Amino acid sequence: MKLTIAEPKYLKESISIISELVNEARINVTPDAIEIIAMDPANVAMVIFKLLSSAFVDYDVKKAEEIGINLSNLKQVLKRVTPNETMTLETAENRLKVTIDNNTRRIFSIPLIDLEEKVQKIPELSFAAHIKTNSIILSNAIDDADIVAESVSFIVEPKKFTISAEGDLSKAQIEIKQSENTKVELKGDKAKARYSIEYLKKMIMASKLSDNVAISFSNDYPLRLEYAEVDKLMMAFILAPRIENE
Repeated sequence: MKLTIAEPKYLKESISIISELVNEARINVTPDAIEIIAMDPANVAMVIFKLLSSAFVDYDVKKAEEIGINLSNLKQVLKRVTPNETMTLETAENRLKVTIDNNTRRIFSIPLIDLEEKVQKIPELSFAAHIKTNSIILSNAIDDADIVAESVSFIVEPKKFTISAEGDLSKAQIEIKQSENTKVELKGDKAKARYSIEYLKKMIMASKLSDNVAISFSNDYPLRLEYAEVDKLMMAFILAPRIENE
């Protein structure tokens, strides 16, 4: 394989975000995209990532290839890429070669690793509530909730999405009403679930990749967050709920 990307931020930011949840990952390189499906070590969160071939200026993949790699090592290399540089990825001799080009050429070589854990499959989930909104609205709401508690409740009622957190002394409540920027869909009268703010803070970093986010959940049910850029990439997260009587 040989892949060249002219907008390195899409890969650079994506790997940085994924590495917050998992340290090692299996990267599937297909003729259409590079993909990662990985579960965090605590089995609480899953990340699903796809960087489309159309995001690359050169995408030469003769056949599907699977690469095991330490994301921390890859992240450190990608940090060295600036926005006006192009980056090429190649595999050879059980290593990933990263070439960064501008006025100078820099070449890094990262060892590939064998991953023993099973291949992850995306679970089939059915949701009662769907919200589409600006990603900065969700990020600000999670930052507000983080001031008072370690977990947050997502509540959807007709035409309204509420994010609520309650600590020992303080409370925070953010009401996001349906508007031109926010669409709320609900099956039934109400949906409510509670999630870890620690994990959500890592996931909302994907607002760097897309201005919009799709939020889906049901009563005491896993949450799905999805960030996408047309013809570029998709990054989604699935997060297990925290049950109220814990």
